[in-house]
Amino acid sequence: MSEIDQKPSFELIERSLSSRGRIRILYLLAKHEMLNITSLAKEAHLSFEVTRRHLGNLLELGIVEEHRLGRIRIFRLNKRHPMTRKILALFSLKEKETK
Repeated sequence: MSEIDQKPSFELIERSLSSRGRIRILYLLAKHEMLNITSLAKEAHLSFEVTRRHLGNLLELGIVEEHRLGRIRIFRLNKRHPMTRKILALFSLKEKETK
């Protein structure tokens, strides 16, 4: 059983939604699918460092994935995470099928 499956749902919800900044980041990733850290910071009206810290928390929870393209770090929601559909539903956004 993975660490994600062992964490109680309440703890995941609390840690992922306990900050306005994290909520903004999750909304933007749900809306745009993939964004780099600079775009996320700009659109969420957060500093680069605050955005980086929030993304670190979301990466630790497994809700967000990071992909590197050279020096560029791209972030997106982890479609395999059990919270992803709930997050998309929370923001009333339909999950887009990946091919």
